[in-house]
Amino acid sequence: MAGVRLVATDLDGTLVHSDGSVTPRTRAALVAAEEAGLEVVFVTGRPLRWAEEVFEHVGGHGLAIVSNGALVWDVAGARVHLIRPIDPATGIEVARRIRAAVPDSHFAVETLEGIALEPGFLERHPVPDGAVRGPIEQIFARPAVKLLARHETLGWEEFWAAADEAVDGLVEITWSSATSLLEMSAAGVTKASTLALLCEERGISADQVLTLGDMPNDIPMLTWAGTSYAMANAHPTVRAAAQHLAPANDEDGVAQVIESLLDSRAAPWQD
Repeated sequence: MAGVRLVATDLDGTLVHSDGSVTPRTRAALVAAEEAGLEVVFVTGRPLRWAEEVFEHVGGHGLAIVSNGALVWDVAGARVHLIRPIDPATGIEVARRIRAAVPDSHFAVETLEGIALEPGFLERHPVPDGAVRGPIEQIFARPAVKLLARHETLGWEEFWAAADEAVDGLVEITWSSATSLLEMSAAGVTKASTLALLCEERGISADQVLTLGDMPNDIPMLTWAGTSYAMANAHPTVRAAAQHLAPANDEDGVAQVIESLLDSRAAPWQD
């Protein structure tokens, strides 16, 4: 791990505890990594409005990859660094295909301005005041960073398989929820592809990147990076994809990995 220059970590189920907190130990590890010259990038499926809750833990600066790679946000400048959206025509066609293949599917759209939902989309989190509800043709009126599909009776694997076949590559479909909620990004947009673009800007190669994650939407970046960790609480497919196993998120697993990384970098200089 001595050649690592950048640590890319997922948030929920990975860096963040199950109660939504970021512990002092984790904050200290992130600060220590930065002081040692490592870049730390948050790479999350969260929309911007949720990701902002943890930006203080990157010191109020740096970049964060949100919405599964659709948006890179300049934390200090509070502005877009890179956006890779789904265009409305494609999104509406994707929704049409999924609904035809899986009746009773309902959709929501995430943009920089927030979330808009179909009437039948039952959100599990508080819906912001002023959020628009309407048919997909109405709510998908501008480019979006994420298209969401929810089904209330099918299991996520069955829903994912049917939707993926119907969509046939028009968008990227992934999953990171405990319910049957599919998350869709523009074709070719994943956590990995956007992280690769960010690293290319910095002259950092894949073998100089360490990644940590816990859910299927993390698999592309785990298999892309030179060093990868699945959390002990990770989905089985994620544990199978990663090179190493980290302690669970509720055991400050990210902090423990960073501490080991910093120890390994210091070791050659110690007596």
